[in-house]
Amino acid sequence: MHRRVLASAVAGVLALGLAVPAAEASRTWGSGHRGEPLVIGHRGASAYRPEHTLAAYQLAIDMGADYIEPDLVSTKDRVLVARHENEISGTTDVASRPEFANRRTTKTIDGTAITGWFTEDFTLAELKTLRAIERIPQLRPLNTAFNGLYQVPTLQEVIDLAKREDVGIYPETKHPTYFDSINLSLEEPLVRTLRANGLDRPNADVFVQSFEVSNLQELSRDLRVPIVQLTSAAGRPYDFTAKGDPRTYADLTSASGLRWVSRYADGLGPEKNQIVPRDAAGKLQAPTSLVNDAHRAGLQVHPYTFRPENNFLSADHREGDPASPEYPRARGNQAAELKLFFKLGVDGVFADNPDTAVAVRRKVFGR
Repeated sequence: MHRRVLASAVAGVLALGLAVPAAEASRTWGSGHRGEPLVIGHRGASAYRPEHTLAAYQLAIDMGADYIEPDLVSTKDRVLVARHENEISGTTDVASRPEFANRRTTKTIDGTAITGWFTEDFTLAELKTLRAIERIPQLRPLNTAFNGLYQVPTLQEVIDLAKREDVGIYPETKHPTYFDSINLSLEEPLVRTLRANGLDRPNADVFVQSFEVSNLQELSRDLRVPIVQLTSAAGRPYDFTAKGDPRTYADLTSASGLRWVSRYADGLGPEKNQIVPRDAAGKLQAPTSLVNDAHRAGLQVHPYTFRPENNFLSADHREGDPASPEYPRARGNQAAELKLFFKLGVDGVFADNPDTAVAVRRKVFGR
C-alpha cells in the first residue's frame, strides 16, 4: 500500500477512536515473514563476506533475509553499481593496480575533502577489472580470505539475483546532490531500471532510501514503491546544508517533523541510537518515543545497523575481556539487542548478520 492510502487508512481508524497497535498499523505493506518485522541484509551478509558483492547478497538470502540492500553510485558511463561510497580504495583493490595510479585524486564530497579513487572516474568495464576487499579487516579479519574474489556488481545484477531468489531489494542513493553536480544523476537511471524490471509497483518488494530529502521527494513523484527517509543521531541532510535549510535530522524526527516526512515518504530509517540512546560510557538509556511517533505519522520504522562485534554494541551487550586485543572484534550478545528492538515495535532491521536477526525474530514471535 502506498503512503497516501496507508495514511488515510490509519487516520480513518484513529478518527473512529479505535485502538490500533502502532506497529500493526504500519505493516500493511512491506511486511516480513508472516507479517513479522523485516530482516534486511545490510550490504548483504557483510559480517561474513566483503560488502556489496553478489556473494554477500547471496549469503544474506541463504540466511533468510527478506531484502538485500545495495548502496548505489554511478560509473563514468552512467551505470549504477553497488558500493557504499563512490570512493573505492577501502572496498576494492584499486590502490594496488598500477594501471589506475593516475586516477587517484582529491574531491569534495558533501563538504568533505576526500582523497582516493572514485567510481565516477571509471567506466563499468574498468570497474569490472577490480576486485572487492574487506572494508574493516581489523574487525572482520576472517572476511579477508575472500579478498580478490568478487567483482563490483551492477544494480541490474543485484536485481537479477533478487528475482531468481524471490527476495526484495532496498536500494539507497548515495550522495545524490554531489552526483547531480557532476551530471551523473542517480534518480533517473534508478527509475528506468526499476521500471524495466517491472518493479515500479506498490507490491514489488522494493523500498528506496536516502539520507537526503529532495531526491526522495522527486522519487516519490516518479515511483510507486515505498520511500524511506534515512536519518542520523547527528547532523542534517546534505541537500538541506547546500540550500541553507537549517533543519537537522533531530528536527525531522520530532513529532511535527515526522508528519512532514510522511508527505513524501512511507518509512523512516533511523540510526538505532535515535530509538535507544547511549550515554557517554556506551550504556543504554531509556527508549525514546520515536517508534511510536513515526507510527502515528503513518511511517514504518527500519533502524540501522545491527552488527555482532563488541565494537558496535552497547556496553550492556559486549562480552569478553575489555583488556584483550581481541575484544573490539569479539562477538557480544547481539541477540539481546535485536530482541530489545523487536519488542519496541520496529518494522524491520538492517543487519550485517541476517542469520542472527532471523533466529531472534523467530524466537520473539514464536514461529
